[in-house]
Amino acid sequence: MFQSLPVLPLKDTVVYPNIVVPLAVGRTRSLAAIEHAMKDNREFIAVAQRSPDVEDPKLEDLYEIGTIAKITRVENRDDGAQVIVQGDRRVRLMSLVDRQDFLMASAEYQVDLKHTANDSDSMEIDALLRVNRELAQRIANLYDSENGAQMYQQLVGHLKDPVIQMYRIASLANLSLEHEQAILDCDSTLALMQQVNGVLSHELRVTELRREIAEQARDDIEQQQREHVLRQQKQAIEHALGEGAEDEDIGEIRQQLKEAKLPENITDEVDRELKRLSRMSPNAADYQVSRAYLELIAELPWHASTDDNLDLKHAQDVLNEDHYGLEEVKERILESLAVMQLNPDAKAPIICFVGPPGVGKTSLGQSIARTMGRKFERLSLGGLHDEAELRGHRRTYIGAMPGRILQGIRRAEVVNPIIMLDEIDKLGRDFRGDPSAALMEILDPAQNKEFRDNYLNLPYDLSKVMFITTANTLEGIPRPLLDRMEIMEVSGYSDIEKSAIARNYLIPRQRLEAGLQENQLDIDDLTLSQLIRRYTREAGVRELERVIGRICRKQARRVVEGGDATQAITPERLKDFLGPEKYKRDANREQQHAGVAAGLAWTEAGGDVLYIEASLTPKEDKVTLTGHLGQVMQESAKAARSYVWSIADTLGIAQKDIEKQGIHIHVPAGAVPKDGPSAGVTMASAIVSAYAGIACEPNIAMTGELTLTGLVLPVGGIKEKVLAAHRAGFTHIILPKDNEADLEKIPENVRNELGITLASTLDDVLRRALPGLQFKAAS
Repeated sequence: MFQSLPVLPLKDTVVYPNIVVPLAVGRTRSLAAIEHAMKDNREFIAVAQRSPDVEDPKLEDLYEIGTIAKITRVENRDDGAQVIVQGDRRVRLMSLVDRQDFLMASAEYQVDLKHTANDSDSMEIDALLRVNRELAQRIANLYDSENGAQMYQQLVGHLKDPVIQMYRIASLANLSLEHEQAILDCDSTLALMQQVNGVLSHELRVTELRREIAEQARDDIEQQQREHVLRQQKQAIEHALGEGAEDEDIGEIRQQLKEAKLPENITDEVDRELKRLSRMSPNAADYQVSRAYLELIAELPWHASTDDNLDLKHAQDVLNEDHYGLEEVKERILESLAVMQLNPDAKAPIICFVGPPGVGKTSLGQSIARTMGRKFERLSLGGLHDEAELRGHRRTYIGAMPGRILQGIRRAEVVNPIIMLDEIDKLGRDFRGDPSAALMEILDPAQNKEFRDNYLNLPYDLSKVMFITTANTLEGIPRPLLDRMEIMEVSGYSDIEKSAIARNYLIPRQRLEAGLQENQLDIDDLTLSQLIRRYTREAGVRELERVIGRICRKQARRVVEGGDATQAITPERLKDFLGPEKYKRDANREQQHAGVAAGLAWTEAGGDVLYIEASLTPKEDKVTLTGHLGQVMQESAKAARSYVWSIADTLGIAQKDIEKQGIHIHVPAGAVPKDGPSAGVTMASAIVSAYAGIACEPNIAMTGELTLTGLVLPVGGIKEKVLAAHRAGFTHIILPKDNEADLEKIPENVRNELGITLASTLDDVLRRALPGLQFKAAS
């Protein structure tokens, strides 16, 4: 039988036959359907939506099985209506008609579910019925142990029809919409009993688990409260009896503090903290904070120290074993050890090793520690922004911890370790403080005797610690901090020094790491020289070690594959191991054009060759500068052009030619910022070369600051610049006369291979760099 009735789509519930349920109706079309039903016979079809997110459902958005329901009462509200309905019988939706204001559906009646003794499945149905009733009662008792049975009897037990009982149980249980609809879809009494049994069994297990979790949590809380009360009573009884039995943890900490032999000025504060800890419950939030604080005090070394080995012969052997060259640095280290031997109370100097990467600054600190027999701790300061990283955080903050200095001493377990502060020039500063300001106290021997870490908040003696710092440049270090350190320059290495370092240190180390025997790796001196000149270009040896490591790994593969590993590695075979040469002398620079001069620059990575190009331009462009030049370099270019104009007649250049034409000065590698005054003579040489149309000597490189009166002033980084020129294959360099003393720092073999001109004025520079220039006497 078919019947056409208004449809009320339900979002989160199902209406069962013979069950009274309240429905909250809020959608406009749903309210219209209720209004239409009230005018007719109060009947409508209640059917659940497959998804509650659909606001205007179609036939495919609704479940097939619904229930004809009869309205018993309607209560209008501001947001819709509260409708009390009673389910009548199940129907299957056959078609849906959209009447603009609400939905109408044609539905087919479904078989009414009844349970009689004549059913073929009567025994199984009766068994499932009893089980389901028992499950429902157990669930009710779990929710309310005192009134559960009475509640079940009032809601379910008085019903006589087993099918209605199952529907009532399903409507009262906390089921998902899918489970509720599955129960409504059942076409037989047995299927209904089985479906209800499945969902009730699952609900019982979930309810029991929730009950167990709640009881466990309640028992834990009660146990903690009970222990707290008993502990308080125990403390009160012990206090009354004059006994002071301590907690095992507190007794252990007290013993550790006793063994630490704290100074007298620390003991009083520690005793106060111990008393405070003993009055706390272990469950208190501050208990672990206080305990961690006392453990730090117990673990810090207050008296333990290592005995210094100040034997100069031993020290020299260790330094020579670990490092090649660096004679000036080694001499200074030996001098400090001699002073400490004569005056044990002397303050150890705070040495700052400054130099390009890969020259051995960090390993020097490790060698000093090995020489003296001290513990070594390295702290990297690169990118450090927060002052609290050094001074520590106050204990009032969550997750507070001591600063890196105290942590390093805690790890060293002695009061006189060597602490290396690496990359001190990379310190940052922001709203969290200035770490360099904290270092001023740490590195000042007059102040660090009573250093106070924010976390420890007790005076700690750092005067016995030997601090060593490293930096690539001094530019990023504040002047007051720089004043507290002794600067020791660790310059780059010459090719001969690199060859010796590779032969004595790098090759054996990389061969060992690759698992090669001594006869399985043969690199002769010529090959090593080619390796240094054509595959690396650096002040240190870090890249050189990586390149040697690549050769060792390829040789190891050759050994494993059964190849001939005893064959020597020659310059011709380097390409097979490392590919094409990375660094070659620019063929375009061998025949230099007019207007080009080779300068020498200093960088954090060592020295470098800097070509400066000058080209004539129309008169309107007096001086055009490109190549990412800084303010100082721009001013040097303008000063050089002005001075060249003033002496043009003596150079054989007409001043009118200079006035008629401008000059464009460009420094290649435009993406790299460049600045500094040391390119003054190079710019002037390039300008003279451009105006005179005469090329500079191609194998000459130069450096020096130029004044507006033509004087050549001294510049820094001479050793690095000369080594860079030597690496690049130049045979002659021009340096300021006042830098003559710096030549002593340059390795003798490099000095012997280079021609050196010392210039006091630009005239000296031009006569050597531009031999084709026709000089005239000044008029």
